[in-house]
Amino acid sequence: MVRVSGLVAGASMSVSYAFAAPADFLAPPEFPTPPEIASPPGLAVPPGLAGSPELAAGAACVFTTAVQAMTGKAGCSVIRLNSIAVPPGVTLDLTGLNPGTRVIFDGETTFGYAKWAGPLIAVSGTNIQVSGTLGHLINANGQLWWDGKGNDNMKPKFFAAHKLLGKSTIMGLRVKNTPVQAFSIDGSSGLIITDVIINNADGDRGNLGHNTDGFDVNQSTDITIQNCIVTNQDDCLAVNSGSNIKFLSNSCNNGHGISVGSVGFHTSNVVNGVIVKGCTVQNSQNGVRIKTVAGATGSVTGVTFDDIILQNISKGGIVIQQDYQNGKPTGKPTTGVPIEQVTLNNIRGNVLPGGTNIYILCANCSNWRASLIRVTGGTNSNVCVGVPTGSGLPC
Repeated sequence: MVRVSGLVAGASMSVSYAFAAPADFLAPPEFPTPPEIASPPGLAVPPGLAGSPELAAGAACVFTTAVQAMTGKAGCSVIRLNSIAVPPGVTLDLTGLNPGTRVIFDGETTFGYAKWAGPLIAVSGTNIQVSGTLGHLINANGQLWWDGKGNDNMKPKFFAAHKLLGKSTIMGLRVKNTPVQAFSIDGSSGLIITDVIINNADGDRGNLGHNTDGFDVNQSTDITIQNCIVTNQDDCLAVNSGSNIKFLSNSCNNGHGISVGSVGFHTSNVVNGVIVKGCTVQNSQNGVRIKTVAGATGSVTGVTFDDIILQNISKGGIVIQQDYQNGKPTGKPTTGVPIEQVTLNNIRGNVLPGGTNIYILCANCSNWRASLIRVTGGTNSNVCVGVPTGSGLPC
């Protein structure tokens, strides 16, 4: 560990730089990498925390090994992770950080292969700021695990964003090739994730990458995910439980689309208040969907899909179904997880021939409002079972 400088609560420095993706880590051509952003500087206090009594007291520390980081984190207010090679079967454990700690990924972070559940990285605390320097890359080496079986053959999840509280942020990270799910957000509140690129495009080769969800949300409140680009082989977003979840101005590519659900598989099966707005879904199985588990109990309330562009969707443009079981639809919807207060507005784009523009399979759905729905191209007939009366859905 290199101890860069002493830093007392409320101190700040004026060093600044911008974050951008490496040259070989470009987004799909339809979605250019977001412009470089002047973000919380590497050794400066993030905006809004300067002078705060909750800012961590301690040193600015540079770590070059995972062991150094895990054993030395308690004494640091700034943690710079310099080209760390995390050993096989080891979590880069940054849980329980001091309030206000800033974590900065620098250089290329890599992970050794082992058959285990992970996660590869775990971070928790209050007012934690996670970011990356110009040119950094977090290379999860998913190609070492990919076998076409996904979760059916044990693989480590990537990033456990569990119990991140206060005004925590994850900003500007560049992530490549996660073995399975990328960001697991669980038990968190007030977290903002901005300008993150998850590039699992290599998983398309040989159809080997599976279950590579971008963002999974469970039992969390007041979560915002914005201006991110996800290229993967599963859900771009999956909200399994939680409240006040916002998914804004994101681009989703090659996966299964943007999902609320599956709701019903977890300890808590209540979703209340999800806004998905200004997003694009392209070259994916589905566009936007809500899915609940057959025979389960819970509720889905207050979901809005607004200003969504769909491009080349292979299965379903708009999908809402209450018949999931063991991860697959049964064709028999059940009533235990009602889907209420759904707004569908300005959803437009194309479904490929052989797909379905609108697929609704409900047994307990009510109070929906739809407008400006222009989804075309699918040659299978729309499925419209249990659509609430007066919804305005062209089904």
